[in-house]
Amino acid sequence: MVTTRGKKINGVKRHLMVDTLGLVVTVVVHSAAIQDRDGARLLFERAIRQGYFPRMSRVWADGGYAGQLIGWLHEFCGWVLEIVKRTDDLKGFKLLPRRWVVERTFSWLGNYRRLSKHYECRDETGEAMIQLAMIHIMIRRLKRHAKPANGYPAP
Repeated sequence: MVTTRGKKINGVKRHLMVDTLGLVVTVVVHSAAIQDRDGARLLFERAIRQGYFPRMSRVWADGGYAGQLIGWLHEFCGWVLEIVKRTDDLKGFKLLPRRWVVERTFSWLGNYRRLSKHYECRDETGEAMIQLAMIHIMIRRLKRHAKPANGYPAP
């Protein structure tokens, strides 16, 4: 799932690719002057360069990524990009399938004070802060489910 939360932080856009659990796989932070589709290309190129996804075939994204990006992604790496759109006749809040996964991830990251605004001078530092926050989230989850070695609960 891919989306951006560019409207919430002034001056930058953050593009995330997350797995079905909402854990960050790839992140790109760039200037808000760059369009969402161009930022998504940067994200997909980085994901392919990492080479962790030999079995992936489908990517879900929000409406900002529609257009020529769908054909480009299929030609570039063979992935199918499905756009999760909201119908125009609905009013109010509507939970969209698959979209909530990445929105939940943005909510988790929003709990970190360093990510509430873009304090960094370089976009690479912003990407590193997102990765550190996700590492912290995963370590907390692992610690919560860990069994103590001596049979006594952890302090």
